[in-house]
Amino acid sequence: MRLNTDGLVIREQNIGEADRRITLLTRDYGLVHAFARGARRIKSNALTATQLLSYSRFSIFQGRDSYIIDEAEPIEIFFDLRGDVEALSLALYFAQLMEELAPELDSAAPHLRLILNTLHLLAGGKRPPLQLKAIFELRLLSISGYMPNLVACESCGAFETDPMFFDAAHGKLYCQNCRPRAPHDTLSIGAVTAMRHIVFSDFDKLFRFTLPVESLKMLSQVSERYLLAQTQRGFQTLAFYHQVSS
Repeated sequence: MRLNTDGLVIREQNIGEADRRITLLTRDYGLVHAFARGARRIKSNALTATQLLSYSRFSIFQGRDSYIIDEAEPIEIFFDLRGDVEALSLALYFAQLMEELAPELDSAAPHLRLILNTLHLLAGGKRPPLQLKAIFELRLLSISGYMPNLVACESCGAFETDPMFFDAAHGKLYCQNCRPRAPHDTLSIGAVTAMRHIVFSDFDKLFRFTLPVESLKMLSQVSERYLLAQTQRGFQTLAFYHQVSS
């Protein structure tokens, strides 16, 4: 079996003196784990194509026990990310989330489109990092089967009050009159509108909104709490991002 596909390297591991084992996020096959023999040699054509966060074109064949890369050509290496430690740390967090939530050996076109567009905007400084972080977290959860219920108040069906309350453990929204007893976040109308936009909008409009700084901080905090509650684990890359961005 041979796979001819483009993919983003979301994990790399050095093997021996010159080999790499990488995890790719691909459009048609989701997560693919493969070996790149001799990829770390200076003269190797795969040196750049198989490094972390490189988007490349691959020819992969299935060996007896694993997938083997025999050709790799870089398409986009997101060079600008590598000179900004905060942007790079956020990109690594996005990659780790994809490894956690993207399907393996199954179609993952929405996942690949999301991370490539987010990395492009992050590398170019075209959106605030906190906005990209919240968009990535909420949209990734939504396309991976963890969409929160943001249509209306869970108890009475009210569409909007100021403020509203979000139960991150269960992904439910409540109005001012139905404030839950469970731990919750208090949300401004702007933050609620942004969350709804992230979850429900067409992809072409996903990144097209603005928020004041304080509402953006609130949005990022809520999206992060929701993600951690749904995945029920911590992420070293997230801890590193908070360390370098504080």
